[in-house]
Amino acid sequence: MKEYLELGQIVNTKGLKGEVKLNSFAEDNAIFERLPKVFLKSKSGIQEKQIEKVGYNKNQVILKFKDCNSIEEAETLRNAYLLVKRTDLDDLPEGVYYIADLIGLEVYTDKGEFLGKVDDIYSTGANDIYVVKNEMGKQKLLPGTDEVIKETNLAEGKIIVHLIEGL
Repeated sequence: MKEYLELGQIVNTKGLKGEVKLNSFAEDNAIFERLPKVFLKSKSGIQEKQIEKVGYNKNQVILKFKDCNSIEEAETLRNAYLLVKRTDLDDLPEGVYYIADLIGLEVYTDKGEFLGKVDDIYSTGANDIYVVKNEMGKQKLLPGTDEVIKETNLAEGKIIVHLIEGL
């Protein structure tokens, strides 16, 4: 499992005092208010940052880092990915997984047929959709429901699914 998880990407600056706009990948943006520290990954490497202030504007998170006090300093952070150490996050409930841990898992039917690997997961609001891609590049979309997803085994790197009619 990955040591760091991506929680968003800095896409722009806000104002003149060093704030940045973040496109969040988090399910709940309130997580940024609880993090002791974050890490920014850019072309120049990974650097640790302390969050001083968190705000919200439409669908973006506004962050102010302790050592970033001007628009010029904030500009250097543009396009950086915001990472968090897995150990700094709360434990997930049983049966709930980080998307980063599911990407790349092999997907088999409950009859033993290999369907491909998880290529992406996106949320529709009602449930997640698993994008499974086979060796030929063909995609199959599977709803992330208990009726379809029967077993997720991170240790073995696989997911067992039951294909209902229409899949």
